[in-house]
Amino acid sequence: MIQRNTIQRKLVFDAVNKLKNHATADEVYEEIVKEHPNISKATVYRNLNVLSEMGQIRKLEIPGSPDRFDHLCYDHCHARCEKCGRVFDVDADFVTGLEKSIRDTHGFAFTGYDILFRGICPDCQKTQKD
Repeated sequence: MIQRNTIQRKLVFDAVNKLKNHATADEVYEEIVKEHPNISKATVYRNLNVLSEMGQIRKLEIPGSPDRFDHLCYDHCHARCEKCGRVFDVDADFVTGLEKSIRDTHGFAFTGYDILFRGICPDCQKTQKD
């Protein structure tokens, strides 16, 4: 199926690239609505999913947290702060081929993986000391 490029999709794409912070759908919506108050949340959500399916942005599904959207589409690791919930890129080599070392006993056809580290970000460490 061929996807049309739309003005709304470009607004969503541009907002994710402007924010560069692993934004949630709500954060992307809030960024866009500042200049385009008539855009709906449903339009933003739909276009975030379309853009991630097209490979133009990356969707991060984090258990117990809203999905995040990353402007960097290549394989890389992330860390999530256990205090504030923000997500950060991790400066580490991505381990490729990890799925080949899994002993699968359930018949999965593995398609990929995400590596997410947990910790406490510098800002939250600072507030703990104060």
